[in-house]
Amino acid sequence: MRTADSSPTTAGHRRTAATGGPGRAARVGVPTIPLPRESAQAAARTARPVRAPGASVPAAASTGVAELLRGPVRQARVLLSVPAAVYLAVQTPQGTDVVGVLTSDAARLPLGLVLSRPANGRPLVSVPSGAPATVGAGRLTVGDLTVSAAAWWEPRPKLPGAQPSLLPEGVRTLRTTLYGDSPHSAFTLPGLPGGPSGPLAALRGAVRRADLDAALRTATRLVGLGPGLTPAGDDVLAGTVAGLVLLGHPDAERFGAGVHALAAGRTTELSRALLRHAAAGRVSGEFAAVVRGLVGQGDLTGALATLLATGATSGRAMALGLCTAIDLAERTTRPR
Repeated sequence: MRTADSSPTTAGHRRTAATGGPGRAARVGVPTIPLPRESAQAAARTARPVRAPGASVPAAASTGVAELLRGPVRQARVLLSVPAAVYLAVQTPQGTDVVGVLTSDAARLPLGLVLSRPANGRPLVSVPSGAPATVGAGRLTVGDLTVSAAAWWEPRPKLPGAQPSLLPEGVRTLRTTLYGDSPHSAFTLPGLPGGPSGPLAALRGAVRRADLDAALRTATRLVGLGPGLTPAGDDVLAGTVAGLVLLGHPDAERFGAGVHALAAGRTTELSRALLRHAAAGRVSGEFAAVVRGLVGQGDLTGALATLLATGATSGRAMALGLCTAIDLAERTTRPR
């Protein structure tokens, strides 16, 4: 991966801000508050916004964190604050959860509250990792930033039917865009071991054998593998889990629960939270746009380009996971 920053280890979910016309978030179907005009954007890049003490900044919040936001006020701590995002770990009775505040040019993660402004080159809030914060009663407060949900967006794409049919030409486009003329087994990701003994080759082998249990066993080699707050191995698994769920695979729940359980203590808190969202079919706006394109809802080519441009490895890893889910669904549900 990595996260929403421009540094080598935290650049995974950063995107380029829109410069005119409908924003990228709107093109992937994510409701957002309209961006300010160009002059206001320029001012935002050069000056810290002035807020009255206690003033709340409106955001479009994912329904995936609605329960957390609407619940009682809970103590949280900062995982990371960078120009495009701040991530908080929140203790709940069920364990640790994660919520993020994202600028308009960050990837639309299913655990995020999206602001109307792009990143301006400074950390979103000037607090160190581990600093205290609070989440609940309709708002999130960290440092001098208080954010409340002024609108909501749904991170699980609405598809036709419980087991939607994918357009064959769409699947071909996805595979060709991802693999080119190389065989699936030749696909590699930076930070992950390649070759015939690597985990990606093992995953492909499980797909060829139509063996979902073997694919789940491969997850033990992929969880936490790679640098950053969401390692590339986790991104592959998140794409696979979400793909199986959204395609209505009968074993999707078991597979997703198994991957999430494996992630305990083996990866980052942010990455494990995203795997939990994937197991519920909640995905980033960029991933959702590709899935919708595969069923004929929107421009698949443009959606793929946007997803693949997400981060150093995150977009490609998620797309590989989606291809894996499609192949597993085709082979493991095919009448024998």
